[in-house]
Amino acid sequence: MPANRHSVHAEIARPGYIATTGGVELFYRDWQPQGTPGNGKTIVFVPSYSLPSDMWAYQMLPLARQGFRCIAYDRRGHGRSSDPGGGYDYDTLADDLSAVIDALDLTNITLVGYSMGGAEAVRYLTRHGSARVARLALIASTLPMLAKTPDHPEGIDRAYFDAFQQDLMTDYPRWLADNARPFAGPDASQAMIDWIREMALRTSHQALFACNETVNVGDFRDELRDIDVPTLIVQGDRDVSNPLELTSQRTARLIPNARLVVYDGAPHGVFLSDAARLTADIGAFASES
Repeated sequence: MPANRHSVHAEIARPGYIATTGGVELFYRDWQPQGTPGNGKTIVFVPSYSLPSDMWAYQMLPLARQGFRCIAYDRRGHGRSSDPGGGYDYDTLADDLSAVIDALDLTNITLVGYSMGGAEAVRYLTRHGSARVARLALIASTLPMLAKTPDHPEGIDRAYFDAFQQDLMTDYPRWLADNARPFAGPDASQAMIDWIREMALRTSHQALFACNETVNVGDFRDELRDIDVPTLIVQGDRDVSNPLELTSQRTARLIPNARLVVYDGAPHGVFLSDAARLTADIGAFASES
């Protein structure tokens, strides 16, 4: 892991916001321990593509009540954060994560990334080092690589990504309506699905398109071998967004100290479909010495 961290600007700009490079302000929430305070454990949550920090509510609330300090933030162009019109490459997004961690002076953290957020967490570690991170949890991540290329023929064909980007350009609300149920699973209430859709619809369209392209071309096959912290990998075996055999199974083989946990019958949205189990698994992992 690199010893020299890339320098980033980071300061608390106003209550609930951290200022980072280029004047971008990132909204964050910091839920202090409500159970047994002072356990010394902090969990930092990186959200999914298209969703803000609100998505982690059903993990953060119970974990805060168990004594963990739980922090989550909105990616640029998402939720309450600035919509700067650029900076959606993995290096800049990792620097944004670094700004949050540095501004709050966090150490000994468990870093939890979901879907695209998992790749941002990995890039943070390979770009900024692991001095502040004790553990890494990758939930339904896009890692190590999604796209089909000559040296990755088992990947997803470009035509699939192009079709989604066309939907973004023409009728994203319809796409969300068609795909929300497969994302959340058959047992999710309609109200919960509506909540997820409403959050996704508030995300900057420009950020959606740019982040999608970043995910499409991401290749972490070499990078994952450099991860030097214990890693928990969680994914459902009915994930239609990031197929298990293409993502988490391969990721587990590449990261030196990784443990894969597969949720039988779970979709991509395990933070909803298996909220209690995921919360328990994150809490147990974060509690390890």
